[in-house]
Amino acid sequence: MNEVKLLSELLLTWEETYKKGQLTFWIFLALKEEKKYVDEIKIFVEEQSNQTMRCEEQSLYRNLRKFQHLGVVDFETGKGNKGPERKYYFLTTLGHSLLNQFIERNISLFFNDKIKSLIQKEAQS
Repeated sequence: MNEVKLLSELLLTWEETYKKGQLTFWIFLALKEEKKYVDEIKIFVEEQSNQTMRCEEQSLYRNLRKFQHLGVVDFETGKGNKGPERKYYFLTTLGHSLLNQFIERNISLFFNDKIKSLIQKEAQS
C-alpha cells in the first residue's frame, strides 16, 4: 500500500473516532446561548463544524433523551412554523456547568501559547 493511501485511510479512521466523541460537545454548544429544536441543532452542528460533523435526527433525539435523563438538558414545547408543537431543548444549570468545566479542562488547553504554536507550525508544513 502506498504512503498516500495509507495516510488517507489512517486519517479517515482517526476522524471517525474523533467525531463520535465530539457530538456531545457540539450539541451542548448549539444549546449554550438559546433554546433550539432538533433541526436547528442539526444545522448548527453541521454549519459551525464546516460540514465535518454530520448528525442524523434519530441520533440527536437519542442523545437529547439521554441528556434529559441525566438532568443536563431539558425542553419546553412551543409553536412550530407549521404543524404540531415542537420541543425546544436547552441546557439546564447543571448542563451549563458541565459544558463550562469540559471547556476549561479539554478545550482551553488549545489556547496555550505552546500548543497554538505547535498547531500552527504543523498546519503550515
